[in-house]
Amino acid sequence: MKMKMVKIAALLLLVTSAVTTTTAQTKSGEQLNVPLSNPGKPYTLKVHLVQGAIKVTGYDGDQVVINVSARDSDNSDQPEKVNGMKRISSSKGYDVTARELDNTVTVETGNPAKSVNLDLKVPQNVNLKVGTVNDGEIIVDNVNGSVEANNVNDKIELNGISGSVVANTVNGDVTVTFNSVDPKAPMAFSTLNGDINVTFPPSTKANLKMKSDNGDIYSDFDIDIDKTPSKAVTTSEKGLYKITKDDWVYGKMNGGGTEMLLKNMQGDIYVKKAGNK
Repeated sequence: MKMKMVKIAALLLLVTSAVTTTTAQTKSGEQLNVPLSNPGKPYTLKVHLVQGAIKVTGYDGDQVVINVSARDSDNSDQPEKVNGMKRISSSKGYDVTARELDNTVTVETGNPAKSVNLDLKVPQNVNLKVGTVNDGEIIVDNVNGSVEANNVNDKIELNGISGSVVANTVNGDVTVTFNSVDPKAPMAFSTLNGDINVTFPPSTKANLKMKSDNGDIYSDFDIDIDKTPSKAVTTSEKGLYKITKDDWVYGKMNGGGTEMLLKNMQGDIYVKKAGNK
């Protein structure tokens, strides 16, 4: 087992002229080219940020191509002068590392406080796991495989997915469009503050479990809703008395199939059929 590691440590205002076989300069930043141990075979890609945005696009190549650029920060709330001294803006740096071992690529930053944009081109048949926390959205286009996307303070947008998806954010919309669906993979879509908008091929079979605490659920599929009244459950323990009643909506799409959960707190849920406006 031999690990291949490529790394960028750059200042946009002061860059060296050295270029290796795995690193190249682009107009908007720097580029890493990461070869796979077994090109053409299924592989795993993990991309995790604390500050920044992630975009992933599937392509027909056999390397993971990572374009890195500093993300513009908003300093409008910072004073230009303090006690007669002028603010001097620092250069926008970043430190990004990619490690490859046995067809698993892990991408991360050396300084979590630095906000970056990662724009990746990836081969197909990927097990993709992407996540960020602040200052950026997650966008994935034209990917064949499984996608797990986690955000906190922005949206998740997945387009042209062939396979399965688990997508969770806290503050932002979750929008997913499938070209095809893995009939054996359970899926989940959730947010606390935003809408969930998922578009499936017309023939998709699914068992749906849906809930919006402060919103509505819409669909243009003919979903067979389970109308069995839910039962209230009462519990008591050490002077604490509680009653709960399930408010999930259960339904079968095209007769039922893979398990799918859709849940939010503040927003609506849309389950759409591809081809319908």
